[in-house]
Amino acid sequence: MMRPTLCGRMLPALVGSVIALLLLQPPVDGELFTALADMEELLETEAVLITNLDKYVQAQEEKLMQLRQKVHEYRREHTEAARDVSAYLSNPVNAFLLTKRLTTDWRYVENLMAYEVGKEFLENVTSYRSVLKFPSDEDLNGAAVALMRLQDTYNLDTASLARGMLNGVQYSTELSAGDCFELGRQSYLNGDYYHTVLWMREAMDRLTSEVNRTATKEDVLEYLAFSTFKQGNIQTALSMTEELLELVPDHERAVSNKAYYEKELQKEAQQKILRGDDGSEEVPIDTTTKIQKEAKPHVYDSNERKLYEQLCRGEQQPPIELRSQLICRYTANQSPFLRIGPLKLEEAYLRPYIVIYHDVMSDREIERIKQYARPRFRRATVQNYKTGELEFANYRISKSAWLKDAEDEMIRTISRRVEDMTGLTMETAEELQVVNYGIGGHYEPHFDFARREERNAFKSLGTGNRIATVLFYMSDVTQGGATVFPALHLALWPRKGTAAFWFNLHASGRGDYATRHAACPVLTGTKWVSNKWIHERGQEFRRPCGLHLDRSEEEF
Repeated sequence: MMRPTLCGRMLPALVGSVIALLLLQPPVDGELFTALADMEELLETEAVLITNLDKYVQAQEEKLMQLRQKVHEYRREHTEAARDVSAYLSNPVNAFLLTKRLTTDWRYVENLMAYEVGKEFLENVTSYRSVLKFPSDEDLNGAAVALMRLQDTYNLDTASLARGMLNGVQYSTELSAGDCFELGRQSYLNGDYYHTVLWMREAMDRLTSEVNRTATKEDVLEYLAFSTFKQGNIQTALSMTEELLELVPDHERAVSNKAYYEKELQKEAQQKILRGDDGSEEVPIDTTTKIQKEAKPHVYDSNERKLYEQLCRGEQQPPIELRSQLICRYTANQSPFLRIGPLKLEEAYLRPYIVIYHDVMSDREIERIKQYARPRFRRATVQNYKTGELEFANYRISKSAWLKDAEDEMIRTISRRVEDMTGLTMETAEELQVVNYGIGGHYEPHFDFARREERNAFKSLGTGNRIATVLFYMSDVTQGGATVFPALHLALWPRKGTAAFWFNLHASGRGDYATRHAACPVLTGTKWVSNKWIHERGQEFRRPCGLHLDRSEEEF
């Protein structure tokens, strides 16, 4: 739906005009110089050619000026990123802009270079695509969706986010009108008209203050009008379409849409008359309806969603009566090895029993694990609750790798440490899973254990259900990234070198539904975690079944 740029429109036309004029000239047979009249006609031809050539040169100069401007912008951002690569890329706005520069922005640059100047370089760029990593359109869409997720979860104001401000902290340069337009366009492609309207309005506001326009008002109006219509406000959509037609009277889609909106308004008026409505109330824009999510087994209700987002923002915590009972202590967990070096344990919740162990993974171990994991990273998967197969899901956005104990003594040491921490055997535990969350990376509320209806879960392992979880935090996170338990109003905030531990199953073997938890989106910074999922087999004498259901189990 986007229109071609000025250079994109002018250059082919000018080149075509020059070539056409040359082809239309009659062949020179040596007779033209014999008559001044004929020569005068050639001067007229030359004048047309000069005029067209002059316009062509102007267009080329404009193209070079735009390319110089792009070089300046790219070099400035690249220099800024080089100062601290990790800090730069951990900012989701910077990550989105980098992805945008290498997709839609770079295609614009390639189009500019496609005409004479830059042709040789363009061929080099084409060859680079086979050896260098370029983001795809899917990557651009994913980065945009991540920003929308952060905006919703952390209640980020659109204007502030466009200024590069996250929760009151200035992290990056401002978005241009074109950047806001692209965010709106990506939302539109996803059928997310709520965010389309938000970002197209921001693009429109920014257009008024831009000297060198990065988007056109007519493009913004077209998306904005249709998305406003999809949200239920036909009258406003009609007004925007009429404004668009004032700018582009022959806009084909706008002409068609105008007629359709007028017809729909007439239907509404007739229905109001039939209902006896005076028609005084204006149809409001639906600012609450967001894109419908596909039905999933993990899907949660509005109350849990609200709690989840409040916990991510740090607005909820367990009641003071519960928190007052929590203690911090040293523990050896009946391990002979830990008697000479007990662990620092902090209780986070009592029923279910959730604890945090401090200083249980060193910086050296963390870097070694990252070194092993990076080459193996793949998009994290979830288990289909019907088939038991692993698959990708939009509600889990991260990359993961699995490390075996046999690979390195340090990985074996971590497994032994988990055994000391938990008192459970690692014989039937899964491999160490290492996870890195990217832009807006998250994992929506879920259970680590398999519920009764999930009959095929872990069947291939033959080790029973996941009895417990140990989650190592391998990085600090500047903003966001908490592990939250909505039913408990509990949030665990990442702190490098710590580990969270909880039982997923009651002593009877039944799943503890209160352990349903989620990984909040990373707002700024990067989040590294690794986890050990411990299974039932082999734990019979380490955690024997109780004779009676405990109180918390009876509640479910």
